[in-house]
Amino acid sequence: MTKRKIIISSESVTEGHPDKMCDLISDSILDEALKQDEFSRVAIETGTKNGGVMVFGEMTTKGYLDIPSIVRDAIKEIGYTEAEYGIEWETCSVWVQITEQSPDISIGVTEGDGLHKEQGAGDQGMMYGYACNETKELMPLPISLAHKLTKKLSEVRKKKEIPYLRPDGKSQVSIEYDENGKPIRADTIVVSTQHDGGISYDKIKNDVIEKVIKPICEEWIDKNTIFHVNPTGAFVRGGPYADAGLTGRKIIVDTYGGIGRHGGGAFSGKDPSKVDRSAAYISRYIAKNIVAAGIAAKCEIQIAYAIGVADPVSINIDCFGTNKIPTDKIEKLIRDFFPLKPSKIINHLELRRPIYTKTAAYGHFGREDPDFTWEKTDKVDLLKKEAGLKK
Repeated sequence: MTKRKIIISSESVTEGHPDKMCDLISDSILDEALKQDEFSRVAIETGTKNGGVMVFGEMTTKGYLDIPSIVRDAIKEIGYTEAEYGIEWETCSVWVQITEQSPDISIGVTEGDGLHKEQGAGDQGMMYGYACNETKELMPLPISLAHKLTKKLSEVRKKKEIPYLRPDGKSQVSIEYDENGKPIRADTIVVSTQHDGGISYDKIKNDVIEKVIKPICEEWIDKNTIFHVNPTGAFVRGGPYADAGLTGRKIIVDTYGGIGRHGGGAFSGKDPSKVDRSAAYISRYIAKNIVAAGIAAKCEIQIAYAIGVADPVSINIDCFGTNKIPTDKIEKLIRDFFPLKPSKIINHLELRRPIYTKTAAYGHFGREDPDFTWEKTDKVDLLKKEAGLKK
């Protein structure tokens, strides 16, 4: 009997994709608020279509923000500098509708106010963290490669190594696994990239394969790997001219590429008092340290909160049968050695810094950046000792 192939796919998008453009604008506004007032409360959404950008939401801050200028600077940085690209940073319209945070929410996340005196969660919800030993970043291989492809696509555009590229783009990587769950090869690689008109399809395909795909994926490519580059044949019209964009529509791209579950809350535009963001970061931190310590080969953590309440209402751990110690002991290690209350999470991971614009594209997890404190594996030795594993 022939064994069925196990193939898992994940996608990523460039910073010029309309949804990611909105994430980046929302996080740029958040960063400016935190620069001026580290205790700013921010929940900003962005939408875009054609030559217009809409910014709306809630913000309470002691700072003064010139929202249209922040929006235009972000669009310029992405690379929408020509009207023919579908939006242009100097001439686009910017519509702003922002109010202060609801006082009924504010008392729940302000220490000393509300029904409970500790700083509580900014909303109810469940957040997930995931890690596995497939890559050195302890991320699933499909999403790791997909992010690296879109990042490379933007690099070759900005450095003019492929001078006819435009900002919008996507990637998708399908990895074949063996029966033990080990990645063995790239089955299919898809890259779609916006480009100038008048460029031949063969040139685009050859340039993308040689200058983007092979430098990133060569280790996993074999003679049977399938390449799809701009599979419709052309991608001239892109950005918000071709497709509306909205903050928070790429939450699977932001996390683990569909491998591991997701609680549903988006990250971008939210200050760390929102557990959608801070608890997702601490969940990744916990899962990564557990895998890095050798306690499990895969680990998924779910943490759930009630609005205004500091302690999580539940913690769930799934190591998919790879754990070397019982799950209840892993839960005890988590409760003993990791911060779980919102204020402690924020302090431990130093989340009141203006670091969020660079999280907005190419994934919030699995990146080597000292500002991404949730990627540290500084609990490994402690966990090994407490778990009874050799150092």
